[in-house]
Amino acid sequence: MRVVLCDRLGDPSVLKIAERPIPEPGPGDIVVEVGAASVNFPDILTVSGEYQHKPELPFVPGMEGAGTVHAVGAEIAPWRPGDRVIFGIRPGAFAEYVKLAPRNVMMRLPDDWSFAEGAGFRVGATTAYHSLIHRARVKAGDVLLVHGAAGGVGLAAVQLGRHLGARVIATGGDDERLAVVQRLGADHVVNYRTADFVAAVKGLTDGRGADVIYDPVGGEVLEKSVRAAAYGARLLVVGFTSGGPSKLMSNHILIKGLTVLGVRAGETVVRIAPELGRDYAEELPRLAGLGVMRPHISHRFPMERAADAFRVLLDRKVVGKAVIEMG
Repeated sequence: MRVVLCDRLGDPSVLKIAERPIPEPGPGDIVVEVGAASVNFPDILTVSGEYQHKPELPFVPGMEGAGTVHAVGAEIAPWRPGDRVIFGIRPGAFAEYVKLAPRNVMMRLPDDWSFAEGAGFRVGATTAYHSLIHRARVKAGDVLLVHGAAGGVGLAAVQLGRHLGARVIATGGDDERLAVVQRLGADHVVNYRTADFVAAVKGLTDGRGADVIYDPVGGEVLEKSVRAAAYGARLLVVGFTSGGPSKLMSNHILIKGLTVLGVRAGETVVRIAPELGRDYAEELPRLAGLGVMRPHISHRFPMERAADAFRVLLDRKVVGKAVIEMG
């Protein structure tokens, strides 16, 4: 089988195609023939050596994908060869076949979804669900400000926020990409390159500000977001695609009565709240069945062009997800 291999750290040009044997399942394993895998910002950081999780070289990148169950071990139920599934793995998704533990198989792929859509669901949907449901407890009528809304985790938050009855204000840096975001659920969009998003949010809320701010961007965007927050707002720190952490002023947090919430869905399940994993297992398939957080795929690449998939994400050309298709 073919895999996308990283045998030295660096920019996307270090990725290459290599041959590996198709894995055989042990008694408790599942082998999936991968249809597609999506590219996420942590994949870029992992290949460059800048992510907190540092796999040993050489490794196969990729965090999430979708495909068809190829073989199962003797102890595995309910999965059977031929089942279409969504899975997560860290790392290893950029391969024609992957061997998984049962906990890594997230759910069945909805019948009307493509492998590309399934590949783009897990990270964005889990992050948005944990952020808006578990951490911020978004309710109908809340004003939800979503930064980086054209990206996978941002767009999932826009879609889930709309489903929950929030009024969604989405920001980004490109009018064409924001037009897609608005079509997929945002009530208002703001191009932060041509407008002051703080003034825009205040104008749209009669000076009150946003009740919940969802920020996978970090840097100056997070720092400015404090000024766009309503009194008592919940500020969700989801990531730092801008390239670095932020410096929040404690006096602003105090004066506005803000709650700053870090978002790490997987670590929360492992460290303090295993029951949240059961919630994901029940609610995310239900929401997918309703079409909520159905991924938008703007770019598709064959395995040989994996580096190009990384580059369109770095160049902020993606709306929703870029995927690598194995067929």
